[in-house]
Amino acid sequence: MRQGCFVFCLVFHKVTNTHANNYYSKSCPKAEAVVRQVMMKALIREPRSLASVMRFQFHDCFVNGCDASLLLDDTPTMLGEKLALANINSLRSYEVVDEVKEALEKVCPGIVSCADIIIMASKDAVALTEGPDWEVKLGRLDSLSASQEASDNVMPSPRANASFLIDLFGKFNLSVKDLVALSGSHSIGQARCFSIMFRLYNQSGTGRPDPVFDPKFRGKLNKLCPLNVDQNVTGDLDATPVVFDNQYFKDLVAGRGFLNSDQTLFTFPETRAFVQLFSRDQHEFFKAFVEGMIKMGDLQVEQQGEVRRNCRVVNSGLPVTPRTCPSV
Repeated sequence: MRQGCFVFCLVFHKVTNTHANNYYSKSCPKAEAVVRQVMMKALIREPRSLASVMRFQFHDCFVNGCDASLLLDDTPTMLGEKLALANINSLRSYEVVDEVKEALEKVCPGIVSCADIIIMASKDAVALTEGPDWEVKLGRLDSLSASQEASDNVMPSPRANASFLIDLFGKFNLSVKDLVALSGSHSIGQARCFSIMFRLYNQSGTGRPDPVFDPKFRGKLNKLCPLNVDQNVTGDLDATPVVFDNQYFKDLVAGRGFLNSDQTLFTFPETRAFVQLFSRDQHEFFKAFVEGMIKMGDLQVEQQGEVRRNCRVVNSGLPVTPRTCPSV
């Protein structure tokens, strides 16, 4: 993993409590209702899109804070984050956020930030798929730039193991419990064969499959993802991919984790107890997941910002410059 900006930028990440649950109560009182309405339409149109939108919070907040930098399109002078290693051919459904923004601009133009839209939409994605609901803190500003390099330096690979993930989450003041609970976001959605080919055919360079696999589950994946497969073919992340529940953790206990970064949470001693707890007690999972999402939503970096009128471009219409580390 490259170092450079990643190491120093993290110093400026901090958990804040300056956001308010009722931030738009006077300026745009219908904001959360509008977001929920658009997300309900997206669910009807394509259930998988909600899982995709929920992941935006992770991929946005871990890269220089929750500032909607993820949503900026590339410009002639800036490589944005959409084509970063963890995002290209993986993140999708950006158009849902566009629809939310368009609807909000009709109701209260220039008021609701794209960064706040990501937070509200992620919460709604969980709530609308039978998961928990919660109050979100609002009042973030949108970034003026993005950085593909910053995303590449932070976002973990599907090959990551629990030890690496613990260290990574710790840099954001997120605990081991937060890590395991937030990994439960994989309760809904799908992932590509690309992400598991090494597990099926060459785990750790052995030329053999991951021995942790449940044999029947591995056979199912062999049929889904043979050696000659189009690696953009997708498989379910757990046995109930359109319902947000604790089935994900039950699958990990049974050796049916889809991604290496998921299954390692059960095989690693420091995370195993939380996987077992959440597999037995859905209420505890929901509680821990909400706590983790709120903590992650507080990640911020000191920087200038704005409320974008279009989530894909800065308001000035001028080329934006690549983000560098904040100055001391």
